[in-house]
Amino acid sequence: MDRAHAPPSARLDGLRVAITGGTSGLGLALTRALAAHGARVAFVARSRDRVESTARETPGAHGIVGDVARKEAIHLIAMQILGILGGIDVLVNNASSLGPTPLALLADTECEDFELALHTNVLGPFRLTKALLGALSASAREGRSPLVLNISSDAANNAYAGWGAYGASKAALQQMSRVWSEELGAHGVRVLAVDPGDMDTPLHAVAVPDADPSTLKQPEDAARDLLDLIVAPVPASAASGSAAEAALA
Repeated sequence: MDRAHAPPSARLDGLRVAITGGTSGLGLALTRALAAHGARVAFVARSRDRVESTARETPGAHGIVGDVARKEAIHLIAMQILGILGGIDVLVNNASSLGPTPLALLADTECEDFELALHTNVLGPFRLTKALLGALSASAREGRSPLVLNISSDAANNAYAGWGAYGASKAALQQMSRVWSEELGAHGVRVLAVDPGDMDTPLHAVAVPDADPSTLKQPEDAARDLLDLIVAPVPASAASGSAAEAALA
């Protein structure tokens, strides 16, 4: 039986997955869930202490210390991912920056804060995806249905006061995902931008300190939804990511 038609649990077993922002929120929940289902996981985060503690507490997951917002770090991150996993089947570009914290109106946003959102939320995923394209294409030739999963937000489609840098960067990420999908689909590489919904995460707590956690989705629930997306065949109509965004919102 080939991987495309195997049961969901079998399709996760041995799957080679890289996750950015893997020590907090959704990234941490995904790292834990994928490793628990037998996937081989390489996760990336900036804090060495948190990377090392997450790796110790998560059998099957291997940590990489790195900052995807820094252009000079991307090549080393990509080489470490491939060295750990021996290839890659799924790349989850999850690391995110709000830009200014606390959130600020665009007129009050410093250029450097806007740049941070763009570097983390758009250029980081672009550079890392580009650096791993050869390995993703190799995965497709092996019949493993590779996937690039870019974590977006409803702020990419809706204008919220104070969320300008974040929303603009996520909108760019979604459009970039659509273009990647058009260009890479013929080579067997799927690219999706997914809005997992508002979650009870440290990032959300910084953005909305007075939010009621009981009204927010738990990262573990969002991670389970994403696992279903990773293992499920994606119809042609969902190639741009819009169907996936609607399903997970």
